[in-house]
Amino acid sequence: MSGNRQLINIDGKFEMHRGGELDAVGIAYETWGELADDRGNAILLFTGLSPSAHAASAKADPRPGWWEDMIGPGRAIDTDRYFVVCINSLGSCFGSTGPASTNPATGERYRLQFPVLSIEDIACGGGAVADALGIERFNCVVGPSMGGMTALAFAMLFPARVEALVLISSAARAAPFAIAMRSLQREAIRIDPAWDNGNYSSSGPEQGMHMARKLGMISYRSAEEWRTRFGRERVSGATEPFGIEFEIESYLEHHARKFIGSFDANCYLYLSRAMDLFDVADHGGCLEEGVACLQASRVLVIGVTTDILFPVWQQRELAELLKTPGRDVQLVELPSVQGHDSFLVDMDRFRPVIGRFLA
Repeated sequence: MSGNRQLINIDGKFEMHRGGELDAVGIAYETWGELADDRGNAILLFTGLSPSAHAASAKADPRPGWWEDMIGPGRAIDTDRYFVVCINSLGSCFGSTGPASTNPATGERYRLQFPVLSIEDIACGGGAVADALGIERFNCVVGPSMGGMTALAFAMLFPARVEALVLISSAARAAPFAIAMRSLQREAIRIDPAWDNGNYSSSGPEQGMHMARKLGMISYRSAEEWRTRFGRERVSGATEPFGIEFEIESYLEHHARKFIGSFDANCYLYLSRAMDLFDVADHGGCLEEGVACLQASRVLVIGVTTDILFPVWQQRELAELLKTPGRDVQLVELPSVQGHDSFLVDMDRFRPVIGRFLA
């Protein structure tokens, strides 16, 4: 089982959190390690907006995963000890049902006929995988960024299935700055004529996705990192009027070009909006009531001081919100310079914190 990309098909109607339903829903996932006989060593991992379920390499797929240095034998998330399940989000384009999938009722892609997607729907997809694997309770549920929102939603929807939580650079609800940034990214896609109201060809709105990725990179990293990394260095041989002249511009261009063609535009729109819509207060009228059902005995909240997308004040808010008698809540604020993306690149800081918590 370990390392294989797998797909579970959900029987019957999949009721969406904000209305509507789906038929023939599939959720893609990957696993590492061996599930104990008592099924008590499982860790559930939810991803950020754009990654697939391929979080780490394995014999079945030796490509490096998006959290390669975190998951594996002897690593912070130790697959000699734990059975790790990583979910590809419902609404994504890497195997799970989403706007790019075929609607069985029409034989055409869902496109904008896909119902409104919520973080809660993604969490329910994780619940379906847990059911298929026969896992009643997870030793820990982990999520960075959007995955942290999903991990929290999972703990709210399935409180008896979560022993511990690790929430990384996440939030109980999106802040206005993050909503504004994602709104601009979505607008860049929608105003591209090639988007065609979601009815684009296989190439899609490349210019819109190009600009959306540049805006994303600006919010994912920090000004301090770029000041020390690029300064005012110029690109050699730049001659085009108003073209790329500075190294920082070249950096953004490189990442934008890499992103084009790797992610479906409609899936991007749906997942981006789902992050904006998520609000713990929707589950009871206020934040405190929303998390009152949680049964997790231990919680680790990690924030980064240079993160502008999910700033450290939101991590403090989360930690304070989750404190209750009998629950161990740890808040760790890391001085990583890479901003929101630190959990992907600053392994020297993140590994020890997560490793200690899981140990």
